[in-house]
Amino acid sequence: MSSNAPRSIDDYLKQLRAALEGEDPALIQDALYDAEEYLRAEVAAHPDKSEADVLELIASTYGAPDEVAAAYRDTEVKVKAALRTPARAAGGHESGARRFFGVFLDPRAYLSLFYMLLTLATGIAYFTFVVTGLSLSAGLAILIVGVPFFLAFIGIARVISLGEGRLLEAITGERMPRRPVHPGPRASWWSRIGDMLTDARTWTTLLYFLIMLPLGTAYFVIAIVGLSIGGRLAIAPLVLIGRHAGWLGEHLSVFDVTVGSHYWSVPSTGSVLGSLLSCALGIVVLTLLMHAARVIARAHARLAKALLVKPGA
Repeated sequence: MSSNAPRSIDDYLKQLRAALEGEDPALIQDALYDAEEYLRAEVAAHPDKSEADVLELIASTYGAPDEVAAAYRDTEVKVKAALRTPARAAGGHESGARRFFGVFLDPRAYLSLFYMLLTLATGIAYFTFVVTGLSLSAGLAILIVGVPFFLAFIGIARVISLGEGRLLEAITGERMPRRPVHPGPRASWWSRIGDMLTDARTWTTLLYFLIMLPLGTAYFVIAIVGLSIGGRLAIAPLVLIGRHAGWLGEHLSVFDVTVGSHYWSVPSTGSVLGSLLSCALGIVVLTLLMHAARVIARAHARLAKALLVKPGA
């Protein structure tokens, strides 16, 4: 074994972290988890040998820290290439109008819009989960069941955050962790609670779940308002055809709205030109909504990464 070879699992992980310096934090978290999981399993399988002897034994199979780091970099490049949204074939200079309306050909725009609608439900669920979990943890703290309950609550929160990250990666392409942070060697319940309480990621994860309610409400409102206004304007020609065909009432407007006992109606012009202009405006509104959905989803993914991924892993 060379003088620079790791003599313990902690030493190996430090060297691997140093070899991956500058890479995406999510990639570092995945690499450290895989390495620690494998190394601790191998050490447990050879109780008659020291950590240094086991590391030397598996050096030729798992690889040195710099070799593992290089393998992860190569794999990451291939995965990014496979997940990247195919670019549209460029036939010379692409006009501004084509770039603007080309958003309808982007699958991620539809996924982003769907995520904006979904966040109201997930925001309510996350907020309820955190408030209930923290309340019960505080209430049960004086009982012996309070310790395992708190550990289970934080563990479930981290599993949920991992699933949220994978959903955001599928929607936006932002690299998110595919492995949790390894819990490390076996320790007592009190030691694990101390580690969780001092781990900033515990609190940033809970903060993310709490702010998902106001953010999800805002995203949902933006999506619903945009779809409602854009959709109503876009179907103006169909409403005009329905009027002339006798399928709709003569005074029906695409802006007729009834909420409770209140009724609003904004009369729309019955001319063909007016209907076509309304349709064009509706398409523009829907296009702007699709662009906004992509921007919002990407910004939200970066926020989630800042709160859910452990800095430096």
